Amino acid sequence: MTHTPYVLLPLLSLAVSVAANPLYVPPPLHVALNRRSPNPDASIERFTHHADHLRGKYGWSSSGNFTRRQGKTVGVGIIDQAQDSSYIGTITVGTPPQTFKVVLDTGSSDLWLASSNCFSCGQTPPFDTSKSSTVKQVTSASGQSQTVRIRYGSGQVAGILASDTVSLSGFNVNPQNFVVVEQMTDGLLDGDVSGILGLAFEALASTNAVPFWQALVNNGEFASPEISFWLDRHLDDNNPPDEQSGGVMTLGGTNSSLFTGDIEFIPLTTSGSPTFWMLEMTGATVQGKSVNIPTGSAALSAIDTGTTLVGGPSDAVKTIYDAIPGSQPVPSMQGFFQFPCSTNVQVSFAFGGKSWPISATDMNLGRISQTMCVGGIFDLTLGSDVSGGGGNPTWVVGDTFLKNVYSVFRSNPPAVGFAELSDAAGGSSAHSASSILPTVSISATASVVSTPTVSVSSLSVPSVDPTPLSSPASSLVGTPTNIPGSATVTEGVDPLPSVSGSGSGGKNSAAALSTNSHMVVTGVVASLLASVLSGVAFLG
Repeated sequence: MTHTPYVLLPLLSLAVSVAANPLYVPPPLHVALNRRSPNPDASIERFTHHADHLRGKYGWSSSGNFTRRQGKTVGVGIIDQAQDSSYIGTITVGTPPQTFKVVLDTGSSDLWLASSNCFSCGQTPPFDTSKSSTVKQVTSASGQSQTVRIRYGSGQVAGILASDTVSLSGFNVNPQNFVVVEQMTDGLLDGDVSGILGLAFEALASTNAVPFWQALVNNGEFASPEISFWLDRHLDDNNPPDEQSGGVMTLGGTNSSLFTGDIEFIPLTTSGSPTFWMLEMTGATVQGKSVNIPTGSAALSAIDTGTTLVGGPSDAVKTIYDAIPGSQPVPSMQGFFQFPCSTNVQVSFAFGGKSWPISATDMNLGRISQTMCVGGIFDLTLGSDVSGGGGNPTWVVGDTFLKNVYSVFRSNPPAVGFAELSDAAGGSSAHSASSILPTVSISATASVVSTPTVSVSSLSVPSVDPTPLSSPASSLVGTPTNIPGSATVTEGVDPLPSVSGSGSGGKNSAAALSTNSHMVVTGVVASLLASVLSGVAFLG
C-alpha cells in the first residue's frame, strides 16, 4: 500500500489557492527622457575626454598622461648688433627677475652670464646673485662647488655652476643650470650683452645641463618642437645704429608670413645623440657653375646663428674663390680672401636637396683697398689636414648664409629646415619688414661681439644637488686644456668669497683671461675686421 507523505499536503493546497486567485501584476512604469538643447559653442574636442574616460573604464588607458596641455608658439623680436655681427635676444633670470641681452647661438649649448664679481667683463651688465632669492649653487656629489672653464675660438670664460629661474617671452624653466662667469677674455663680449644662450643639444653642453630650449620641449611647452629664425640684414646700411631690430625668432613653431613655399627639412647627420645642428654640405655653385668640394665626413656643417660668417676647410674655400675672377688671399688677414669690388659674387650651397643662394651683399664684407673687397667665406681650418670622421664640423655655416633663408631647427625628428624668404620678410631688402616685428627695446651702445661657436667637448661631471648659493667663485682652480672649444669642470677647493659687497674693486678682482695660441689668429683677424670693416665680427 502506498502512503503519501504528509509534507506534500500544504504544497498541494497552496497550488490550488494560486490557481483560483492569480497574483496582481502592476502595469510597467514609463519615465519620460528629455534631450538637452544643443550648445553651439561646445568644443568638438570634448569627445576626446569621453574617449579617455572609456579607455580608463575598460582598461585601455595609457601608462602615461594621455592628454597634455597644448603648447605655445611665440614670436620673439631679435636685436641686430653692429650690422649683422650678432643676433641678440632678451632673457630674465632670478627672483625678482633681472633682464639680460644674450647672443642666440645654435652653435653651442651652454647658458652663461657675466656676474657682478667679474672685473674682466668690462661694462657688460652683470647678474647680481645677491639680488636673487632663488639662485642656488650646483654642487658635486661630494657637496663641493663646481668651477667651470669653457674655451671658445676667440677666448674663454670661467665661473661657477649655479641654477635659477630663467624666462624668455613667457616661457620659464626652473631650475635652469648655467655658469655664473667670474673671468672672461677681454673683448669676448662688448656693449650691453651679458652672455650667451646656447641653442644646440644637451650632448654638447659642457656643464651637462639641459639647454633652456630643450627643457621647454621636454616639458611640452612648445606647440611644435621647433625654433625658427628670420635674420634681418643691415650690413649694407649707411650709418646704422649699433643696435636695431634684427628679425624674429619663433619658439614652438614657424611664422608662415616670413617664408613662402615648402620648408625643406634635412635630417641631421648625427647617428647617436645630436650635438650640433649638423648637416652635410653636398654641393656648391659659384657664379652659376658647380664647383668640386669635399663631401661626406669632410663636409659636416654646423648651422650656427651665433657665427657671423661662413667658415670652411682650406681646399673647399680655395676652390670657391678660384672660381671668382680676380680673387686672391688677403696677406694681412690669414684665411680671408679678397676680390674686385666691382664683381657681383654669387655663391650657393646645397645640403642634400635645393641649392640656396647667398646674396652678393652678404658675400661682400667691405673694402680693404680702393678696388678690393673682403669675402664673407673664410678658411676655418687654415691648412689643417681635414680628414673628417671625428664628428666635429669642418664647415660652420653662419649668418652670411642664414640671412638668406628662413631656418627651422627641429628636435624631433632632428632636422634643420630651410625655406625661401617671403616678401613680408623683405627678401634681399629686409628693412621693409619692420612693421611685422614685435616691439624690441633698443639701446645705442658700441658693441663688437666675437660669438663663440667652436666645438665644446661634453664632460662627464658628478651628479649634482642644488644648494643655496653663498657666493660666486672668483678664485678658480684647475688647469684648462689647450684645445679650443673645450671645457674644464673642477670641484672647488678654495672657500668661496662673499657677494654681499657692491661688486666693484677690492680683493675679489679677477684678471682677464688670456687667450691660448689657437686663439691668437682669430683675435688678430677680429681686430683687423673691426678696424677695416666697421666692427664686423665673425666666428668666435
